[in-house]
Amino acid sequence: MDSSVIKVSCGALTASDAGKSVEFNGWVHRRRDHGGLIFIDVRDRSGITQVTFDPADAETFARAETLRSEDVVRVAGQVRRRPPGTENPKIATGEVEVPAAELDILNRSLTPPFVIASDEEPAEDVRLRYRYLDLRRPRMQRNLTLRHKLVKAIRDFFDDNDFLEIETPDLIKSTPEGARDYLVPSRVHRGTFYALPQSPQILKQILMIGGLGRYMQIARCFRDEDPRADRQPEFTQVDVEMSFVRQDDVIAMMEASMRYVWQRVLNEAIPDPLPRLTYAEAMRRYGSDKPDLRFDLELVDVADAFKGSGFGLFAALAEHDGNRVIALRYRGGASLSRREFDALTDVARSFGAPGLAYVSFFPNENKGSIGKIITTEIRSALKRATGAHDGDALLFVAGQSKSATDIAGRLRLEIGDRLGLRDASKFAFCWVLGFPLFERDEETGEITFSHHPFTAPLPGQEALFDTDPLAITAQHYDLVLNGYELGSGSIRNHQPEFQRKVFKRLGLTDEQIDDRFGFFMEALSYGAPPHGGMALGIDRIAMIAAGETNIRDVTAFPKNQQARDVMMDAPSTVPQKALEELGLRIVQPPPA
Repeated sequence: MDSSVIKVSCGALTASDAGKSVEFNGWVHRRRDHGGLIFIDVRDRSGITQVTFDPADAETFARAETLRSEDVVRVAGQVRRRPPGTENPKIATGEVEVPAAELDILNRSLTPPFVIASDEEPAEDVRLRYRYLDLRRPRMQRNLTLRHKLVKAIRDFFDDNDFLEIETPDLIKSTPEGARDYLVPSRVHRGTFYALPQSPQILKQILMIGGLGRYMQIARCFRDEDPRADRQPEFTQVDVEMSFVRQDDVIAMMEASMRYVWQRVLNEAIPDPLPRLTYAEAMRRYGSDKPDLRFDLELVDVADAFKGSGFGLFAALAEHDGNRVIALRYRGGASLSRREFDALTDVARSFGAPGLAYVSFFPNENKGSIGKIITTEIRSALKRATGAHDGDALLFVAGQSKSATDIAGRLRLEIGDRLGLRDASKFAFCWVLGFPLFERDEETGEITFSHHPFTAPLPGQEALFDTDPLAITAQHYDLVLNGYELGSGSIRNHQPEFQRKVFKRLGLTDEQIDDRFGFFMEALSYGAPPHGGMALGIDRIAMIAAGETNIRDVTAFPKNQQARDVMMDAPSTVPQKALEELGLRIVQPPPA
């Protein structure tokens, strides 16, 4: 290449580069034939440059005539300004073009199964099957670039705050953490298995016992769970642990990390400090332990308004403390048609509600399914409690407290979506604290931990283990953003006797504790410091920051909803010899 020729990327050229001789490589994005000239948009990750081909250069022009979308090319030529009126202000290089002096076709492409240059979204199964093509789309490249910047900013923050990034192994002992492990059979030690880590939980606690003080890691984790829009079988988290800290110390550090990242990467300031809610408060006001605070619609208890009223159902429920009568204000909802209210009722039924009562307020008049039973006194009480005005509607969810709260919380989000209140460009962080340490398993009735068995109770509540374990409050905290749990953390049990007591409370015998956690219990016995930490999901952080609603759109090679990689066709069978080396055989299920 001539030393005077500058090698550039496709998105780098501006009007100041006019007259320079350049060379760049990329993919054919679009081709247009106009008045004897051929225009080719050449694309790489940085952007697009328009290249022109003149029939006066017969050889280069003939080569350009054969180009098709996604062919790979090298172009050289001298930059010039586009003729007046032909500029494209939508792209960074829109003031210039490059008349091609040289064109090399580096590789040919088959006709893609979807048009990469199109704004039309391909079907997800096609996107995942041809992920290498989907990754060429500007949306995916933008999202993955943003993810890179987020991770780099996270690393920079923790490095600046004296944390050591330490890698922990991916082949570990199976130590149940609430989900199913992915198991890896050992060839050398037949009949035994490694597990892929659900998190580095025990290992990072051991790093604190090892005196490392401040640890972080961008950690890969694995859980054999059914995928969802915000969950994958394998995921990435920023994992953090600190010694000699209290709950507020960890919260302050993690909050500062997000403030740093949002400012540096998105140029967005977030409140200082972030709002804090107790678990009980979040459930009562928003019907969720991961409340979306982008809009201020709250669940309002209105049981008192119906006590002694003629509406038998609500009046009866209002007499018992274990029930709730919840009202949700639908601003402007009085304008909804009967059909629209019926559609909302169907949505509520899909959440588990037997139906949906509602009333619309008009001047001096009530309408709706229970409009006729709303007396002047009840109407005034409901308006005072909910802040509703004429022109609004109230939706009612009533029943046993836990189920009514859950249904109302989900209905709240539905209203937020219908009113356009869940703006993807807004970021509403909050902390949720004061979770119960234990809960009762709905299937077995047994007492189990709410999050994981390494969480410490609030100081002074240890005695409740033997008398009222369900009353214990955990030193546990969740960071929530826009209705998603970004991550969880806690202060840990650092005394071996107490950790053993927790395991026993969960029904484990001493033999089971020693078999599953013996190495960890031994480590705790050698002067474990008080410690705590947290893990935040990188996938969810990137998803929300990018304004997406599915983590597959910020993950380079995700699984589909059946936990399959359809590009590689994984999981797949393996040769019989490989099974024999591992001492395994496949047992087919009996026919249905």
